[in-house]
Amino acid sequence: MTMQQTIHADTGAPTAAAQRVRVPIADDKAMLRAARDLTKDIAVASPAIYWTDMLLSAGIGYGALAGAILVESALLAVALGLVSALALYRALLFIHELSHIHRDSLPGFRTGWNLLVGIPLLTPSFMYEGVHTLHHKRTQYGTVEDPEYLPLALMKPWSLPLFVLVALLAPVALLFRFAVLVPLGALVPAVRNLTWQRFSALSINPRFRRRSAEGELKARVFRQEAGGFVWSWLLIGSVFALGWKPLLVALAVVSLTAVLNQLRTLVAHLWENEGEPMTVTAQFLDSVNVPPPGMVAEIWAPVGLRYHALHHLMPSMPYHSLPEAHRRLRDNLGVGSTYDGANHKGMMMLVARIARSTMRPR
Repeated sequence: MTMQQTIHADTGAPTAAAQRVRVPIADDKAMLRAARDLTKDIAVASPAIYWTDMLLSAGIGYGALAGAILVESALLAVALGLVSALALYRALLFIHELSHIHRDSLPGFRTGWNLLVGIPLLTPSFMYEGVHTLHHKRTQYGTVEDPEYLPLALMKPWSLPLFVLVALLAPVALLFRFAVLVPLGALVPAVRNLTWQRFSALSINPRFRRRSAEGELKARVFRQEAGGFVWSWLLIGSVFALGWKPLLVALAVVSLTAVLNQLRTLVAHLWENEGEPMTVTAQFLDSVNVPPPGMVAEIWAPVGLRYHALHHLMPSMPYHSLPEAHRRLRDNLGVGSTYDGANHKGMMMLVARIARSTMRPR
């Protein structure tokens, strides 16, 4: 089921592009009510789960990265690099949780995550906080004001591989941002404004311009950018002390992490909206769940992101509660329901669907 129902007018003669009337999808109030009523008792974040998961993921990631740098066997280095990329990918995706959790829910978690993951990977939480929530705004999802939406299914076929491969450059771009643009921006206001508007958000919409930070976020931005600046120059300086290998291996691992995230982003939605505002149910159906029994999705969409459509129904639901929330809604609403329309079988089928859509005549 797509985001909109499309009716083709039969003129009696074949044409390259038939006239279409788009019928907006109305909200399924029963589903929205069930999402609210059936999950009230599992809506509290567990600090023990968050801290344990994040610390283990980061520890495994950095340990494997150190091994990939130190071992002499190329094959073993590649294997350890893959383990590192997957573990650091999971640790990094807690940035998504940080953009939704209440500031009092997990004391110290934001600071701990930034020190252990965000700043070392040059992706501190300010790059998502205040940005991702725009993607969840009822009137902005799927429009030109949504920083995380592109109508990929309606674009040219070559746009899909380009969308994924450009992520390979992310580590170098982030290193340049913090090492060069941050100090330069401190001296030249125009550079500072450009850096903030264009290069300070994890956004895929090239038309998005970030507004000035305010309140508590403004103070966090200063601290996190200062940390990123210092760390970026420590990385560059490490070349003189340790040689090129450690930095190049680290950049390769983070590049792989960035590509994994871009692949996940590619199949997080169906990308079929042409810019008009959508109902909550339409937004849900344009988003993707990849629930069990398959377990591979837990690797490429960890920290609850395999339930991305469900997350759009309940953005503040902690990631560890999403599997139970899914089970309750599935059992209550049943096969063939609106809720079932957002459940898909896997990444490859989703990529194929989006790719086929790009090849349709417009």
